[in-house]
Amino acid sequence: MFHVILFEPEIPPNTGNIIRLCANTGCDLHLIEPLGFELDAPRVRRAGLDYSELARVHRHASLHACLEALRPGRLFAIETGAAMHYDQPRYLPDDALLFGPETRGLPAGALERVPGDRRVSIPMQPGNRSLNLSNSVAVVVFEAWRQQGFAQRR
Repeated sequence: MFHVILFEPEIPPNTGNIIRLCANTGCDLHLIEPLGFELDAPRVRRAGLDYSELARVHRHASLHACLEALRPGRLFAIETGAAMHYDQPRYLPDDALLFGPETRGLPAGALERVPGDRRVSIPMQPGNRSLNLSNSVAVVVFEAWRQQGFAQRR
């Protein structure tokens, strides 16, 4: 299915919710260190770590290490301000979806790894802050999965 990559996530409940989302959609979750919390912290567990046996969660020392290990079909960056909306690309199995940390978004070095035509945004009302990270991941993952006819992982 798809690969969800969280670049240096900071808020435990968001990551817990995304673990739960990945368990229910068949996506692999890749966490880029440093993490802003311990992965087994109670707040993460309460939000979704009980699904950890159903979800495939991988930790990587850097984005470079993640991409070297993963070698995704294509890499998409989800960021506020990208000209293309998240529902415009045709997602394919094995695509990777890269999300930045909650308080600062993706750094320039990470964005440089993603071609401009693979940077997408979620439309919002003008002047508003970005969506919650776990909500953003859910919006994009469900669109990508919908495009695949909600195919089940084998």
